[in-house]
Amino acid sequence: MITLTLTHKSLVKTPQKEEERLEEVIFERPYRIYLNEEPIGTSMVLPTGLEEFGVGYLFAQGYFEEPEVFKEVRLCHEKGSIFVYADVDRVEGKDLIVTSGCGGTGKISRDFLEKAFRPLADYQISLAEIREFILAVLKASDLGLRTHCVHACGFWEGGRLRLFYEDVGRHNAVDKVVGAILMGKASPRGAIYTTGRLTSDMVLKCARVGIPIVMSRTATSSLGLEIAQKAGLTLICYARPERINIFTAPERVLIP
Repeated sequence: MITLTLTHKSLVKTPQKEEERLEEVIFERPYRIYLNEEPIGTSMVLPTGLEEFGVGYLFAQGYFEEPEVFKEVRLCHEKGSIFVYADVDRVEGKDLIVTSGCGGTGKISRDFLEKAFRPLADYQISLAEIREFILAVLKASDLGLRTHCVHACGFWEGGRLRLFYEDVGRHNAVDKVVGAILMGKASPRGAIYTTGRLTSDMVLKCARVGIPIVMSRTATSSLGLEIAQKAGLTLICYARPERINIFTAPERVLIP
């Protein structure tokens, strides 16, 4: 069984008193990602959805584009390793851009950023569905409430919450959803919702895999907005059950 939290004592001090309290702390661990036995990089992750994370991580760094090339994933928890196997000719280094992830840990390849966009999946969603979607993500796990240290990311397809992942990093949570789509666990014909802000690489990953509607509880950046406009996706920020702010392509959101 994979450990997701540990407990640690804290000393709570107020002007009136001090007392010891047991706190639940999220478990964060480095995992090294390999492609066809070649080491590509290491990331600090919450050890759930690791197969999906490995595939999404490599996709974002430009090592493969088509889901058809993906073959299998193997995990070695003892050594903290994710082995992804794909039908690619060569595993070679990429010209990487360090993104705005906390600590500068996020990376995408330059060609992943600069190449032309493909058509997105055809999909529309109603305001009623968006409300149901957001509430489903927020109710899917209490890990965030218990630790205050994870981001959540969900994918809505066919009128229901099809995918849900959490991670210490907002980038990692999105990578897990992208990886799941590439592994055939869902189609890109749906909407994604993240509790993290939508900076350039967050929007870019969703656009590259073909997701037409991208939503966040928080804000976007100027480059995230620019990528959404170029890709033609619907970018929604400050998403709440009763209100959304649509920045681009509002025609995909239906009002009954």
